Amino acid sequence: MALPRAKAGARRRLRQAGFLLLPIVLLIGLYFYVGSSRYVTTDDAYVEADQVGLSTDVSGLVEKIDVHENQRVRAGQPLFSLDPQPFQLKLDEAQAQLSAARDDIGSLKADDRNLQAQIVRAKDQIAFDQRQYARAATLARERFAPQTALDQAWMNLRSAQQTETSLEAQLAATVARLDGNPNLPVTQYSQYRQALAQRDEAARELRDTVVRAPYAGYVTNVPSLQPGMYLPASTTGFYLVRTPKVWVEAQPKETKLTYVHPGQPVSITVDAYPGRQWHGTVQSIAPAAQSQFSLLPAENTSGNWVKVVQRIPLRVAVDADPQPQPPLRSGMSAEISIDTGSVHGVPHLFAWMFGRSRNG
Repeated sequence: MALPRAKAGARRRLRQAGFLLLPIVLLIGLYFYVGSSRYVTTDDAYVEADQVGLSTDVSGLVEKIDVHENQRVRAGQPLFSLDPQPFQLKLDEAQAQLSAARDDIGSLKADDRNLQAQIVRAKDQIAFDQRQYARAATLARERFAPQTALDQAWMNLRSAQQTETSLEAQLAATVARLDGNPNLPVTQYSQYRQALAQRDEAARELRDTVVRAPYAGYVTNVPSLQPGMYLPASTTGFYLVRTPKVWVEAQPKETKLTYVHPGQPVSITVDAYPGRQWHGTVQSIAPAAQSQFSLLPAENTSGNWVKVVQRIPLRVAVDADPQPQPPLRSGMSAEISIDTGSVHGVPHLFAWMFGRSRNG
């Protein structure tokens, strides 16, 4: 009899322990349910960094490569250069044209002054010939001078008037070549400014034969460019990746973004460095799903419509860590956890429970 009684007592104690453990298990489950609803995680995330294909807007032969593969460079450091000789010759020619333009303007100004002086003399000559013609006309009328003298005086007057007209036309043409104002400084005339612009453009092209780093970072794919190669304008020679400024580009599902907004703290782990953690903040959330920018977006018609959960691009700014951390490189796989600060699991749970009870 003692054995069945002992078994019954053990079962009773087991049931009591189960009754005691049940609320504990429920509380633990509720805790994890609520806690898990606070954090938004995704492993569809990658480290990104600014990168640029290094090129120049002039064409030429590559003369020198100043860096090697994966070298760290500073902002403004020369990276590679083209043969400068053709561009130097073009600059010398443009400089000569600028000097010629200055001389031409000086010559036009001198012509303007000379023509003005000739016009003054022509006016004086006209006044003199008019008086001569008047005297000749009086003498011819009194028959003290032959008609030929009167005709000659008339011809002299007409010649002086035509000379003045020709000089006025030459002066107008000269003034027009001086932009309508012969009193401007040389540097303000259009022909000088045009020659100056050509000289500056030639100087810019010569300057652009040396390609410099727009910011600090690491150069990569350097062996693709070799001395002696012809590099067309705007063709990438190699690449520059900015460091240490990086960020994380994530693609969480749209259903996880209900309580996510910019400024929330983010924990970041990178597959390449197990056990390491970085911190950051949600910097921005894209205004459209990634599929909206696809070359061939999915077409869900009424005949074969299937609802697909979309992914919304999200950018996480990585905070500067006071402790030394391994370098983050563009393209590394990462995982993020966003602390939304919203414990929205309990209201949802109560709503679900009370909804079930009302629906009976």
